[in-house]
Amino acid sequence: MTGIWALAALWLGLALLASLLSIWFRISTALSEIVVGTIAQLIIGAIIGHAVLGTDESWVKFLSGLGAIVLTFLAGAELDPAVFKLKWREAAAVGLASFFGPFLGCAAAAHYLLGWEVMPSWLAGVAMSTTSVAVVYAVMLEFGFNRTEYGKTVLAACFVTDLGTVVALGLIFAPFTFKTAVFLVVGIAVFLILPWLTPRFFKLYGNRPSELETKFLLLCLLGMGALAGWADSEAVLPAYLIGMVLAGTVGKDHALVRRLRTLTFGLLTPFYFIRAGSFVSIPSLIAAPAAFLFFLIVKITTKMVGVYPVTKLFAAPDREAMYTTLLMSTGLTFGTISSLFGLSHGIINQAQYSALVAAVIGSAVIPTLIANAFYLPRHLLPASEADVAGVAEQPARRVASDPAE
Repeated sequence: MTGIWALAALWLGLALLASLLSIWFRISTALSEIVVGTIAQLIIGAIIGHAVLGTDESWVKFLSGLGAIVLTFLAGAELDPAVFKLKWREAAAVGLASFFGPFLGCAAAAHYLLGWEVMPSWLAGVAMSTTSVAVVYAVMLEFGFNRTEYGKTVLAACFVTDLGTVVALGLIFAPFTFKTAVFLVVGIAVFLILPWLTPRFFKLYGNRPSELETKFLLLCLLGMGALAGWADSEAVLPAYLIGMVLAGTVGKDHALVRRLRTLTFGLLTPFYFIRAGSFVSIPSLIAAPAAFLFFLIVKITTKMVGVYPVTKLFAAPDREAMYTTLLMSTGLTFGTISSLFGLSHGIINQAQYSALVAAVIGSAVIPTLIANAFYLPRHLLPASEADVAGVAEQPARRVASDPAE
């Protein structure tokens, strides 16, 4: 066990360093954890060996995956049903534009400009079409946008984009099977029952030191995640849907949400973001940067061409429109999942996989960095965050924050 404790201490030390860097440089914690993971793998690998960081340890994979699941669930729980009903047209339009632009653009560019075969090109389109709910939610939470009408609309748009990615991956590469049918039937039943069962169950047995609510939610998330994996889908998809259907219950329980955030951001997500960053091989990118830069540029360009006009169509100010566009250009979870799916099923080779994963992780860093540095819509910041930023809060479209927040 000594080795496990030492490795855990190393990871949490890196997480603490990332948090300090995010404070010093005023950047998102998720972004700093990705960068720290990349640099740590480079330095530790050069001095001691790549295996020292332990990214392939089963318990590291578990904590990383659980972090992605719970973070995605929290993002879904932040969706205010009232705001979604009011803004569903905008969320759907932005989300669909965010999906179809890079999906078609990157697939065509890979086939006609890089000379990839048809199926690897479609896989590239799927991997580049994603928007990272994990990164966007972490940024929204960092600045307090998760409590605003704007933030809730962007999170809903992220879900639409990633739903398109999952559907495209399934229709093109994963044929509909008996397992898929079982997953859909059970999933629909669970999503219908949970909104009725959860508040009643919490009312009878909740608010106790045993933290029954957290155990119940983790049971649902891991159970549906296991079923999704069995059906060749991904665990983060039912997690987001469970969050959405429980937004009216869990999302309004601020004490419960705060405890879940403590667990997620204090322990789980550092493993997820640092591990994601560790997959970026800087020497490989320096040796062959063309494909990585190509996909990164094409993805961001097609996202901007697709998303920015749609945001302007819904009368978003220039700064807000560009900030939304850049956040929708991020990618991480579903992009790496799609790339790994292609590699494991022989659709793409190792070189193609490396280029796609590097571009996906680069898209989690570069658009976020530019957005927060140059296009942060300060007029949408809740009062406390605006005071920290040193600016006066201006009138904006927002949802009043709860005093408990």
